Amino acid sequence: MRKQSNGRIWPYIIGGAITLVFGFCVATVVVTSKAHIQQSDLYMTDYQSADAKANEYIKAKIAFDKKYNIEYITEKIGAEPSAVIYKITDKAGNPVDNAQISIAISRPETAEFNKTFENPKSENGVYTFSDVRFPKVGVWNIIAKVKIGNDSRFYNIKADTRIKEAFEF
Repeated sequence: MRKQSNGRIWPYIIGGAITLVFGFCVATVVVTSKAHIQQSDLYMTDYQSADAKANEYIKAKIAFDKKYNIEYITEKIGAEPSAVIYKITDKAGNPVDNAQISIAISRPETAEFNKTFENPKSENGVYTFSDVRFPKVGVWNIIAKVKIGNDSRFYNIKADTRIKEAFEF
């Protein structure tokens, strides 16, 4: 014959389950707080600021694109000193020489190699950043901030040191 339980075990099981779930929650918080998480660099700022000003950035891009064309014309990038080159023209095709451009290069998976470049050489609407080095083989984000008068925009591309092609994102 089986001995019948008097029901005192259930409070212990429920208490143990609650303690176990709480322990898993604490462990999740501890492990994720130690994780190396990269900040977004889509607009050369942290993701909170980019999120807060996203509509402003989009409107500024639309206004800029109505007046100007920007083109990434770099031939090749690599570990050796490279030149990152942009061409800016107005909608009539005339070169624009009064733009202020700065670029930031970064790897998608780490901020270890992030660099910023300013004051490019400008000639006939072609802006050249000389002596840019990409110390690691693979994909790079190249983010350009272009400002002409009151108009500005970000021009983001992904480039690869192994191939010639680059893609806007």
